Amino acid sequence: MAPASCALCNVNRALILRPKDHSKLCKTCFISVFETEIHHTITTNALFQRGEKVAIGASGGKDSTVLASVLKTLNERYDYGLDLILLSIDEGIKGYRDDSLETVKRNAEQYGMELTILGYDELYGWTMDQVVEQVGKKGNCTYCGVFRRQALDRGAARLGVRHVVTGHNADDVAETVLMNLLRGDLPRLSRTTSIITSTPSASANPASNTNIKRSKPLKYAYEKEIVLYAHHKNLDYFSTECIYSPEAFRGSARALIKNLERVRPSAILDVVRSGEDMAKLVPGNDQACGGMCSSSIPAAEEEEGGCGSAQGRSTGGDMASVEARLRMNEAAADSNLETEITAKSVSGKQHPRHDSDTVSLASGNKPKKGFTPKKTSKQVMGQCKRCGYLSSQDICKACVLLEGLNKSRPKNKIEVGYEVQDISLNSVRDELEATTIGGE
Repeated sequence: MAPASCALCNVNRALILRPKDHSKLCKTCFISVFETEIHHTITTNALFQRGEKVAIGASGGKDSTVLASVLKTLNERYDYGLDLILLSIDEGIKGYRDDSLETVKRNAEQYGMELTILGYDELYGWTMDQVVEQVGKKGNCTYCGVFRRQALDRGAARLGVRHVVTGHNADDVAETVLMNLLRGDLPRLSRTTSIITSTPSASANPASNTNIKRSKPLKYAYEKEIVLYAHHKNLDYFSTECIYSPEAFRGSARALIKNLERVRPSAILDVVRSGEDMAKLVPGNDQACGGMCSSSIPAAEEEEGGCGSAQGRSTGGDMASVEARLRMNEAAADSNLETEITAKSVSGKQHPRHDSDTVSLASGNKPKKGFTPKKTSKQVMGQCKRCGYLSSQDICKACVLLEGLNKSRPKNKIEVGYEVQDISLNSVRDELEATTIGGE
């Protein structure tokens, strides 16, 4: 049987079965398609501005390495006019981060980019090895995730950078959507599914109005395709897994996503789009991300069908309208009035009234007074009173975690002093002679 030819050029031999749509491509066409899609995502969502200084969150792994390589290539090819630098965070994990940082240093030389490395010990006074020693291996990823996100923003503020890009891919976003659903944390979906977010006042000075913009250019790129791109481009990256990550809750969501992808390759993007649609139903979702969450999906992505695709999109605000109708029903119940409930058709027209559409509340079966339907809480983002970082609470999660760690750490060394007494037979005899026994 003759080898299959590339589905695009029809000249070269197909070497790659693309994970996203199972199309057969040659090496050259796959690299070109991958870079073109990233460029389309960047231009469609207007991620960059000419002359902007952008920090790439570099860990030495496949995602950040591919991101740095692609951005350098596209910046030169399409003349974005960007000043790209690398920003790395040293969590202080021996046998893992110290080795990956060596890869980042090599990448900085290969791509000709400035590199800045900040450590947890410098920012927080703790390394992750010390945190794990204190809290154990279960739950340590919570500390690392909170500290790392804040460390990137603080590092960018120190460097005078207003835009940080990260290597989060479609698999990562889909996993985060599932994790938020499993935890019942719908208000967080608006930030986790947005391709652009903003962190107000991420600098050390709470009085400043510094805005750190964060974006995910690889949001719609599959993890498998990122690995294929790195392989065929011969990129230098670090592939060892973190020694503390097997205990993370994300592993359960990742296993589910991989099983879904095996059955249906489009499941990853379907979950991402579903998360985007659900985020629109949460009241105040624009406020949750500093007003920068509204972003359009690339046209190439919208053409694909599936759950949560463009065919099923709504204009948003549906949950708010439902709550308004519930309040009207309560008011009608208190006044013994009738409330007519009608359903809207797909075309937006109302159905004709039927007897079954009218619910009489005058029959005496009124709901209990004081009953209030459960509402989805809004997340009003503000600033931490201690560090000035983005937080929906008065004290951000990083400060709360640090306070717990510092309370358990002894502040001073405990020194025990004692004097050695000379106990001899003569001293014992003298004490015995001086002792009087009553009754003699």
